[in-house]
Amino acid sequence: MRLKWFRGITLKILYPLLMLTGAFLKNKKEHYQKFIINLNNKLVRREKPKAHNILLLLPHCIQTNECKIRLTYNIYNCERCGKCEIRDLIQIADDNHLKLSVVTGGSLARRVVNDINPEAVVAVACENDLSSGIADTYPLPILGITNERPFGPCVNTRVDLTKVKEAIEFFGKVS
Repeated sequence: MRLKWFRGITLKILYPLLMLTGAFLKNKKEHYQKFIINLNNKLVRREKPKAHNILLLLPHCIQTNECKIRLTYNIYNCERCGKCEIRDLIQIADDNHLKLSVVTGGSLARRVVNDINPEAVVAVACENDLSSGIADTYPLPILGITNERPFGPCVNTRVDLTKVKEAIEFFGKVS
């Protein structure tokens, strides 16, 4: 209980203060967001919540921009060509009986979380969307995984599938 309280203080007081500071120190803002994500992940891990109803939440930018099919409304429309990691993420979600959603940003992500009402979330996104989403959905336990951006922000991003699997296993899924 004390850990959840500390996570709340971190997300509802420390995070806004760091973002205020980041507004003046633009080159530090992403560093502060990473700090909050990592601290949240450590605190969630120490809380050791177990969940059966887990949402795997993905950003739309993980889909290759060459794809003609938009997956935001139904990820299972994916042709599973292998040009991006969506095919592997669908398989991971199916193997573990997870809810899976691709969203275009923070507002849609929060709506999906509200609609699905999961017990826990494994979320992949950039530092900005992850940190704000984690703070906005407290006390829901969320493990955040920052996406890799080899082509810059919001286009053809990637995620470490090992980290995704490990986060799912942490919440109690084992496939």
